[in-house]
Amino acid sequence: MLTRQRHGRRRLLDLTRLCTCASPTQHPAPSSASSDAAPDASPGGLDPAALAPDDAIAALPALAGSAAALALFRRLAARPDLRLLMRLYATAATAFVARGNLPMAHEAMRAMVAAFAEAGRLREAADMVLEMRSHGLPLCVETANWVLRVGLRHPGLFERAREVFDGMTRGGGVRPDERSFRALVLGCCREGRFEEVDALLVTMRQRGFCLDNATCTVVVRAFCQQGRFKDVSELFRWMSGMGTPPNMVNYTAWIDGLCKKGYIKQAFHVLEEMVGKGLKPNVYTHTSLIDGLCKIGWTERAFRLFLKLVKSSSYKPNVHTYTVMIGGYCKEGKLARAEMLLGRMVEQGLAPNTNTYTTLIDGHCKGGSFDRAFELINKMKLEGFLPNIYTYNAIIGGFCRKGQIQEAYKVLRMATSQGLHLNKVTYTILITEHCKQGHITYALELFNGMAENGCDPDIDTYTTIIAAYCQQRQMEQSQKLFDKCLAIGLVPTKQTYTSMIAGYCKVGKSTSALMVFERMVQHGCLPDSVTYGALISGLCKESRLEEARALYESMLDKHLAPCDVTRVTLAFEYCRREKTSIAVSFLDRLDKRQQAHTADALVRKLSALGNLDAANLFLKNVLDKHYTVDHVTYSSFVNSCYNSNRYALASEISEKISKRISNFQKKDATAIA
Repeated sequence: MLTRQRHGRRRLLDLTRLCTCASPTQHPAPSSASSDAAPDASPGGLDPAALAPDDAIAALPALAGSAAALALFRRLAARPDLRLLMRLYATAATAFVARGNLPMAHEAMRAMVAAFAEAGRLREAADMVLEMRSHGLPLCVETANWVLRVGLRHPGLFERAREVFDGMTRGGGVRPDERSFRALVLGCCREGRFEEVDALLVTMRQRGFCLDNATCTVVVRAFCQQGRFKDVSELFRWMSGMGTPPNMVNYTAWIDGLCKKGYIKQAFHVLEEMVGKGLKPNVYTHTSLIDGLCKIGWTERAFRLFLKLVKSSSYKPNVHTYTVMIGGYCKEGKLARAEMLLGRMVEQGLAPNTNTYTTLIDGHCKGGSFDRAFELINKMKLEGFLPNIYTYNAIIGGFCRKGQIQEAYKVLRMATSQGLHLNKVTYTILITEHCKQGHITYALELFNGMAENGCDPDIDTYTTIIAAYCQQRQMEQSQKLFDKCLAIGLVPTKQTYTSMIAGYCKVGKSTSALMVFERMVQHGCLPDSVTYGALISGLCKESRLEEARALYESMLDKHLAPCDVTRVTLAFEYCRREKTSIAVSFLDRLDKRQQAHTADALVRKLSALGNLDAANLFLKNVLDKHYTVDHVTYSSFVNSCYNSNRYALASEISEKISKRISNFQKKDATAIA
């Protein structure tokens, strides 16, 4: 036992001498001539990496100087068997505190935080940082920020990082600085916690802090994603007032966000503001504008901007720019121009990538040119670009749109034979097509297989199945799926809610449909004219006309244009109940075209049923407002009058129409004279 203790002390003494000799404060750095020597060699042949953990950690307090201890600590912290040993970091930090070297102690704590965060043990590391205060190491803002940044970089550690931030003032005696706020703003943006971002920005303003340009870009993208473009403008004014004006990257992010939402005119206004501040747009700015123009169908304007880039001496279109322009032409079915751009791209020395080929393949598949799509796949492979699942999705989707689902499955087998895995898009394409063909059993098999293959269905996939069940009037199954969406945290879309509402109305359960509608509004999902139309039709079928009328008025108040079916259905139901005056009043809030179309449809429908008095009221309303009466509508009404022996009514309407024609002819003659 005594022999082992002496041997241990000798090893410790040798290690101490080695680290002292290696100390940068006592010896210069080794020359290049000695750099080939083994880095762990020592006079006694002792290697620190070979020491047992207890011996290695025990050596730290025994070293004479802080620099020597730091050198040993760094080497020991790199050892896999010591990297996650809390005692190593606590011992090192305590030793540095004892020598009065707090910066080195904080370095040990930061190394511990980085190592433990990678292992998902940030909480332990953060607790140790706070525990070290009782051992003479006060918490400093730099170490607290390190905990914050490391935590925010690792998935699943956001909550702990947030606790560190909140505890800085409460228990740590440290006031968060500008970097603390910037780090947390970035983390909240990544997590989608936009309300917290707003609160943090308010506090930053109150404390006189400001975002840097890199953080600003992330915030701008978050605001644009929510459609909060006015807030971006306010953010830029704040930054300019704080002496950190937005740069070209910040403006490009704003322009890109506007273009993605289809606000092209506003994007060009921002471009003018950007140029007015002396900032020159680069190729990424122009590419965003080109993409936005293509998305709204202004392809020729996009191409003019593209040519401006081609002729520019400062910036040339890159692969992404060409791909965006090719996608614009494919969207309009101008495949010859898209192919021309592909050739021009190669001539300019730019190699089309997988995304470029996939874009062109998708265009050909939408146009039904599957032979050319397969030619492009072969060309991709020859040029060293392997098609990915998105490439095959384009072909699978093309075949499904043509109803050729067997061909789609052949392509699917081709993709899986190359080691590719189906993604959500693949499943959704196939599920949608099976639902269209009424093969809901096959659709459900695919739906259930998604999770088994590690591909969880998203809300779009759920909506597809829900809509299929609703069309087949299987509302019990639809409701179960809808409830499951909510249970697993998926947010129903407008299409999800509308499918449920239409389904319940089909089976005569308008009360259930109204409950879904109320939930839709409460959750901030705005119904459109299709949603209102489905609910109004359902209420009309159940003779709940006053409720239907209230919804119709609410719809108009929200400046939503009811479709022809909704207008005609509601008015017709009032006519059936001999409340024609109310039905006619529905025309008052419509524009000229809508009034004429609605009246025409109602006159024809009422005439066919022999309800000539109601039809006559609508005809007179149209004629009194000097609107044109459709010839088919007039013929339908007059024929019905003859069949019902209402000759006087037919003559009255004919006379009114003849007078109108005569008046028009007189006006034309006067105008010519």
